[in-house]
Amino acid sequence: MQQRELGRTQRNVSVIGLGTWQLGADWGSVEESDALAVLDSAFAAGVNFFDTADVYGDGRSEQLIGTWLKNNPEANVTVATKMGRRVDQIPENYNLDAFRAWNDRSRANLGVDTLDLVQLHCPPTSVYTTEATYDALDLMVEEGRMANYGVSVETVEEALAAIARPNIATVQIIINAFRHKPLEVVLPAAREAGVGIIARVPLASGLLTNRYTLQTEFAKDDHRNYNRDGSAFDVGETFSGVDYATGVAAAGEFAQLAAAEAPEATSAQVALAWLAAQDGISTIIPGARNPEQARANAAAGSLEISEGFNVSVRDLYDTKLRAQIHPRW
Repeated sequence: MQQRELGRTQRNVSVIGLGTWQLGADWGSVEESDALAVLDSAFAAGVNFFDTADVYGDGRSEQLIGTWLKNNPEANVTVATKMGRRVDQIPENYNLDAFRAWNDRSRANLGVDTLDLVQLHCPPTSVYTTEATYDALDLMVEEGRMANYGVSVETVEEALAAIARPNIATVQIIINAFRHKPLEVVLPAAREAGVGIIARVPLASGLLTNRYTLQTEFAKDDHRNYNRDGSAFDVGETFSGVDYATGVAAAGEFAQLAAAEAPEATSAQVALAWLAAQDGISTIIPGARNPEQARANAAAGSLEISEGFNVSVRDLYDTKLRAQIHPRW
């Protein structure tokens, strides 16, 4: 497993991390024993970066990681959590008192005194440009509540606003083979500033596994069922904002390219390896609902991708996805 420096945190993390949204049961129910087995398998496969949030299962994901940390006191892992999505999304709710309360809850859930990395969780856009936001975050670092802070964003503009701040350690943003604008705009700015990039939704909510068809049915409590139009939260979090039928077709074409590039690997592994090969990516956080998925994702961290494949993926995006799915780009 490759290790990379995570922005300004002065920590080295695995290029393939683990996103734990699934463990909060927002993608369907997950038993505690199964969740802990996923964490065990990921760590055993070389993953040392877990990403969570206080809103995943209303804290359940953090609590499960806290249990795992207690059971594995010698494990050298970096845990990143996020805060802010448990309240009405108005700028006034993002203030020092609220930050401290959210921070206290996450520290209790995770069972730690100091959080490794805390990210603002896709707040209203104006929060990224408010001086008081960063003053409060700086003070919380001084208080020893957290070692580093970053942001999770929805748009390129939000990412660039955060990168301009001197103490931002990381930016988390949606990047995958179906979503390229961050590669073209955000990664160069982050590299220049020394800010780490955490790539989320790397498999476009599973589309890039090439396991779904137009007939696939998702559970009622799975966001891939109820949030395709963005009615619950930002549509980019579900299938990267890609129209489902278009995405299924594009995933089939991607799978053909992947099979030619690495016959021994799955489409998902090649998608992760392609993303890891992009200059400026610090770590990628695919989710996993079982140990097999966790191990398969981790294996992508040692897969090499050719420049020819990289060109083919960009051609697929340009011809089949850019104009249809992201016309505003």
